Amino acid sequence: MIQLSNLVKKFGDLVAVNGVTLTVPRGEFFAVLGPNAAGKTTTIKILTGLIRPTSGSATVAGFDIREHPLAARKRMAYVPDFPFLYDKLTPAEFLRFTGQLFQMSEADIESESRELIARFDLTPYLKKQIEGLSHGTKQRVAIVSALMHRPEVFILDEPMVGLDPHHARVLKDILKERSLSGMTIFISTHQLSVAEEMADRIGIMHHGKLIAVGTGDELRRKSGLDGALEQTFLALTAENPAELPIQT
Repeated sequence: MIQLSNLVKKFGDLVAVNGVTLTVPRGEFFAVLGPNAAGKTTTIKILTGLIRPTSGSATVAGFDIREHPLAARKRMAYVPDFPFLYDKLTPAEFLRFTGQLFQMSEADIESESRELIARFDLTPYLKKQIEGLSHGTKQRVAIVSALMHRPEVFILDEPMVGLDPHHARVLKDILKERSLSGMTIFISTHQLSVAEEMADRIGIMHHGKLIAVGTGDELRRKSGLDGALEQTFLALTAENPAELPIQT
């Protein structure tokens, strides 16, 4: 469902993404971890068509994002860490606008959004202007708008930013439900607990490269450490031996 092939992105002398190759099949929940400036967000922006790769290719649902951008975007949804919403609209207006962009009927917009609005406790905010909402509430609006058209691929960059524990749990539950029903989830996060709890496989990026991919147990074997995923992550991304975690 997602195919990255020898993906490279350079910004002048900086190589932000360096030869990333990855396949994420239909229905898989894939989480990518990495230190700051590891290349995670740049990879996501290439995958969603926001920036062009220097070389290599990115394919979503069988469509190359450069050659068939509209077909690929029709089948995906993307929620960045700080989503852009139209501040002068209300959430109700924004959800209707988003549904129309994906050529949904009024009936489908109503039926698909109803449950999501209830689960994310958005009913009290539907007629308020978005500019007056908190960051967490805006994030919930963005997530609902992204899920309404039932995308085949859902890409999220740090989706828990701004969400309180209750709504973070709601999002986790919905993502797992959708994944089990066949939606491909690709999520970038700094929260190792989210990756460990939710993901079928985890990728670790460092200095623009995908240095490890596997289940939690497979990554632990690669690092030579047991225990929490944090220990594995620190071992695989250590710059020098002094940074290696102490195993207790």
